[in-house]
Amino acid sequence: MLEIVRVPVLSDNYAWLLNDGTHTVALDPGEAQPVLDAAAARGWTIGAVWLTHWHADHVGGAAAIKQATGAPVIGPEAERARIEALDDGVGQGDTVMLGDRRAEVWHVPGHTAGNIAFHFADDAVIFTGDTLFAMGCGRLFEGTPAEMFANMQRYATLDDATRVYCGHEYTQSNGRFALTVEPDNQALVQRMQQVDRLRAAGEATIPTTIGLERATNPFLRAPDVATFTERRLRKDQS
Repeated sequence: MLEIVRVPVLSDNYAWLLNDGTHTVALDPGEAQPVLDAAAARGWTIGAVWLTHWHADHVGGAAAIKQATGAPVIGPEAERARIEALDDGVGQGDTVMLGDRRAEVWHVPGHTAGNIAFHFADDAVIFTGDTLFAMGCGRLFEGTPAEMFANMQRYATLDDATRVYCGHEYTQSNGRFALTVEPDNQALVQRMQQVDRLRAAGEATIPTTIGLERATNPFLRAPDVATFTERRLRKDQS
């Protein structure tokens, strides 16, 4: 089993620890100490750091983890100039390994120009950074609606059971917006009731699944670029 541990960092970010029983990867460590502590508590030694994009809340702990462990930092080659700690750059179609487990690198631009995701096809797991969120998608800081819509279409090709690990606990606010788009979507209404219960109890709502997103995410459900663009603009203004 691929064990995946959620590590809350900063105000609402999630970093992730991935372990195959022997090897450990830290993914998107916005700060170092909580990630190092979570690994140490499990007796794990971080052997690599993987990054989805250059934003400080995802890479802020990479250099310190690298210094503490000697772990190489792997991330988007297209953003090398913006990631000081980067050792090995990767892009679309490349693969990275966690022991004998293979993750395919997807180029998913829009939030940032070089944004990547890591897809473990055999484990039905994908790490989407700030592109696909639970009931939402990332802001378009460096890309176009057409690019992000294409990402949503690509994510939608995955099996319903695929688990989605994203970078923030945005689910409740995303869901509130989603209800303004599809107030009669009963799957969405029921999901929000569950999300509200989880958040009231201080519990996380991530990971999600492609099936849940297919049923409730207004951006994944957008039928065309024009509809996606209108929804993204409205979300930005909400």
